[in-house]
Amino acid sequence: MKIAVLGGGNGSFAAAGDLALSGHEVRLWRRDADQVAAHRAAGARILVRDHNGRHDVTLALVTTAIAEAVDGTELILCPAPAFAHADIARLLAPHLRDGQVVFLPPATFGSMIFAQAARDAGNHAKASFAETGTLPWLTRKHGPFEVAITIRAKRLPVGVFPLDRAPHALEVIGRAFPDAIEPCGDALSGALMNAGPIIHPPLIVMNAGPIEHFERWDIHKEGTQGAIRRVTDALDAERIAVREALGYGAPHFPLAHHYAREGEIWMYGRGSHDRLTESGDWRERIVLTEHRYMREDLRLGLSLLVSVAGLAGMAPPLAKAFLSIGGAICGEDFARGGRTLETLGLDNLSKAELQTLLRNGF
Repeated sequence: MKIAVLGGGNGSFAAAGDLALSGHEVRLWRRDADQVAAHRAAGARILVRDHNGRHDVTLALVTTAIAEAVDGTELILCPAPAFAHADIARLLAPHLRDGQVVFLPPATFGSMIFAQAARDAGNHAKASFAETGTLPWLTRKHGPFEVAITIRAKRLPVGVFPLDRAPHALEVIGRAFPDAIEPCGDALSGALMNAGPIIHPPLIVMNAGPIEHFERWDIHKEGTQGAIRRVTDALDAERIAVREALGYGAPHFPLAHHYAREGEIWMYGRGSHDRLTESGDWRERIVLTEHRYMREDLRLGLSLLVSVAGLAGMAPPLAKAFLSIGGAICGEDFARGGRTLETLGLDNLSKAELQTLLRNGF
């Protein structure tokens, strides 16, 4: 299958390398012309490291031209952070064609941003937009063209916009991720599966002292203590309550299963937290006000959760509290500047009208 991967971060390199390793024709798009030139000079290769060893793969194309990257592809994969969605969506919008599937893993309702960008560009192609609950890889780049994959996802709950096109979208995505894709309904259901806004805000806020004190800190290891885990479970209960209030059924993929060594298999499988911390790849220097756990998962993810909870007649106290504390740390009003139904232009819709939009599209 011809696949375009958009972005140059950890997730994008894992996607490009792993999908090429699986035999797909992969094109990688990046905005940084110097990085693209260097990658081409290195043979458009990516070294993938996993539990089976080292794998040297060659990409079909590395380019700064997004039209060239996506032309003729069936799947367009964009693992970029949610705060990059708007810019990438505007660049991609004119080039989408009938039948193409844009997959955002995960996205904080970014599927709506990409769909709106296509509409605003006057592009009426019958494309689909999908998102899931986590990045399909626990991964870190180890060099400019080298990526380490600690874990590949076992279960990926995927929501599609518009829902009417879900059968085609899920079939295409399923060919890239065989035996891992699980339909979870519409795109908002997919957005409310996002684990990042649940696991990361307690970690980055409740570890603020050691993060600012120590040069390097692994918030998934030393930072994951019993008190923080209890708060994480309570925050996740708010997410699940919002899902249920909107009519989304189980499975809700509770985050507690991520830490469990037995019971229901979570997105990354059993024992994934232990493997993550054992890798050492998440021991890093963290700039509290700039890290994506703060700028993406807390600022955008929790503002979306609070906003959608309001539509369901709920006011999740922990989500609102972390949004306020994170904003205070960064000197911003995260509730007003985040990703909400208002900033998405959907605040004038009733619950029933939003559900109709999610099913039928624009």
